[in-house]
This record gives sequence, structure tokens and C-alpha cells, in this order.
Amino acid sequence: MHEHGVTERILQVVLQHATEAGARRVTDVHLVIGELSDVSPESVTFYWDEVSRGSVAEGARLHFERAPTEIRCWACGLTYTPTEAAAYCPSCLSGVDKKALEHDIRMTAIDVEGAGEAEGAGEADGAGEVEGAVNASPGI
Repeated sequence: MHEHGVTERILQVVLQHATEAGARRVTDVHLVIGELSDVSPESVTFYWDEVSRGSVAEGARLHFERAPTEIRCWACGLTYTPTEAAAYCPSCLSGVDKKALEHDIRMTAIDVEGAGEAEGAGEADGAGEVEGAVNASPGI
């Protein structure tokens, strides 16, 4: 059931980026889920229709990709890929919050229509792509 909250957070970030870009409509949302994450793409898709209803993101297609989870150690700054068996920093042995691993989902881009039309910027057809980091760990 935590996917409902994750999906709501994804929508918040999508709407923030869409607003900043002056988008009239969001057509696609591209997400990467960490291999150690327990976030279900099927559940996020299920909740998406409900949470996005009435917004510029209503009807947007969600695209999911799985990728290795990467963590930056809070103690020494090393970026590494943890495993389920060893979720500690290989350099300084600092522990990692397992909840952060379970909710690892990032937005890599959204596709929009009408971006920048208010300022006269953007592509000729008013379509474009907005990139942005959306980290769901532990609050997307």
C-alpha cells in the first residue's frame, strides 16, 4: 500500500517540473526503480490514474526501467552499489537506511506539451522534454 504515497510524491514532482516548464500537458513520465526497491511498477501504474485525475498529468504514460541502486555514503562520500547482504559502505563501513533502499525510485524525465509557450520559447510544436531528479528514497 506504500505505493499510493510514492505515486502521490511522483505526481507532486511531475507537477512541479511541468509548472516550471510552462507545460500545458504531461504525456510521459520516465522512472527508474532501483534493483533493491520493493516499489511495484504495476501498483504505481494502478494508483497513477487516481492521483493524477484532473491534473495536467492525467493520462500520462508511465515508463519504468530497473537499474542498480546507487548510494552516496553520508559519512565518507563514496558512491557505491549496495547488495541485500551487505548494505554498508565498503570504504568506511557506515550503515545505510534499509528503508531508503526499499523506496528507491527516480524520475529521469517527463515529456510535455506546451512547454515555454507563455514566454515564446521551446520547440516549434510546443512539445519538449523536462528532466529532473525525483528521488523517492525515503520520500521520492
